[in-house]
Amino acid sequence: MDVCELQNLFKDLAMTPQQLLRRGDAKKLGLSGNETAEKLIELMAKHPTLLQRPILAGNGRAMLGRPVENLLEMI
Repeated sequence: MDVCELQNLFKDLAMTPQQLLRRGDAKKLGLSGNETAEKLIELMAKHPTLLQRPILAGNGRAMLGRPVENLLEMI
């Protein structure tokens, strides 16, 4: 995903990049998790493993699949 797609995804999720940051992967890249939303989105575009998943998105809605049962609401 590119930066624009990620910005739209966070808007649809009503969540911040900090909330969806995979801390372990962030630490491997020397990140603290306190970076700005803009910086994290840029990094997530370059390193998709930083983003929690699964995420189901469509029709202006998105939902984090943790737990995976959450996704049933959108199906």
